[in-house]
Amino acid sequence: MLENLFDLVKQQADESIIKNPAIPDQQNEAAIQEAGHSVMDTLKKALSEGQLNQVMGLFSNGQADANHPVVQQATGNFMERLQNQFGLNSSQASGIAGQLIPNVMNMFAQKTANPDDNSFDVQQIFNQLSNGQTSGMNIEGMMNKLKGGLDKDGDGDIDLNDLKSAFAGGGSLHDKFKGMLG
Repeated sequence: MLENLFDLVKQQADESIIKNPAIPDQQNEAAIQEAGHSVMDTLKKALSEGQLNQVMGLFSNGQADANHPVVQQATGNFMERLQNQFGLNSSQASGIAGQLIPNVMNMFAQKTANPDDNSFDVQQIFNQLSNGQTSGMNIEGMMNKLKGGLDKDGDGDIDLNDLKSAFAGGGSLHDKFKGMLG
């Protein structure tokens, strides 16, 4: 999975890294590797800090924009690495990270959510991110619940707003709960 992520970063890195004079050609590969590690490390940290709904929402929605909290964290992580390891100033690092990471994470989310694309398997991703702790769990099934069942407002998480949305309109209380739980 990591190899596929690095390939995805390479595909998206043409303008932001490869053709960017702020990163010397001999450091392009190292910068691409750091971008990939920034994404993986951010996802691991988000899961370890209990942001499961946000990470699952990222993959279940099949899209990630620059405003998604996990994308913002990965962008900041890569920006910091560009400054510390490549000597870029904050403006340069912000421009590169802000252009590359949201694109990579969006493509990553699209490929993961696409049943016809087997380059990224959501179960393998979560197993790798959790160091095998999600082995045996049906991650795809959980994400499908987010997609169609419990995430009533479509924001990638299940919260009080989803409960409010579930009760909007007519129908009995029993029917509403039955509909939420599938």
